[in-house]
Amino acid sequence: MMKPLQNAYSIYRWKIAQWFELRWWKRYLKKKDKAQYLDWKRNYWQQLLKMVADVLVIHPDLKVCDLGCGPAGIFIALPDNSITAVDPLLEVYEKQTGFFLPADYPNTRFVCNTLEEFTTATPFDLVFCMNCINHVQDMEKGFEQLKAVCADGGTLILSIDAHNYSFFKHLFRFIPGDVLHPHQYDLAGYQTFLEKQGFKILKTELLKKEFFFGHWVVVASK
Repeated sequence: MMKPLQNAYSIYRWKIAQWFELRWWKRYLKKKDKAQYLDWKRNYWQQLLKMVADVLVIHPDLKVCDLGCGPAGIFIALPDNSITAVDPLLEVYEKQTGFFLPADYPNTRFVCNTLEEFTTATPFDLVFCMNCINHVQDMEKGFEQLKAVCADGGTLILSIDAHNYSFFKHLFRFIPGDVLHPHQYDLAGYQTFLEKQGFKILKTELLKKEFFFGHWVVVASK
């Protein structure tokens, strides 16, 4: 009896988070100039890639996946690669934000799907999952899919908001203190998920520290 109730609660919490995610993006982008914002975001991605350049070299012939890409994912900073970008809200972003137009990115194939349900016949050399994994409905299945879409010898680049304090990690699992994220883990928790799927962690870098969360990037090889 408990399992169906837990599944129902998980679905409900995920749907609420998706609604707030779209609302957040619409409010965030409302007063921004599109060209200026995309230039800023592209520079942000480029600076992040420089931080992990010692363990990640991106060649134009590498096949790339951007999972949970949002309206301005890392796909905007990789014009020389063949990219598949995946997000369940892509169609809504296109219709309601004005900042996302697939035609602006001819090197990118866009797929409107969740991380858990996305599959590919040919795994990718590089898989980016940037600030996405704690937005999924099913965390275990999410990490299983990260493994499934990453080629043997491939590289996974994950960015995450990880709790700084155990107290708030457990508290936010029961109250909506962080409504955008259905899942609440610390850095060690995410690393455990990666290692369980057979990934070898190559580098962990702190991007930004706030009171509740540290924003981290993790590079791992399969």
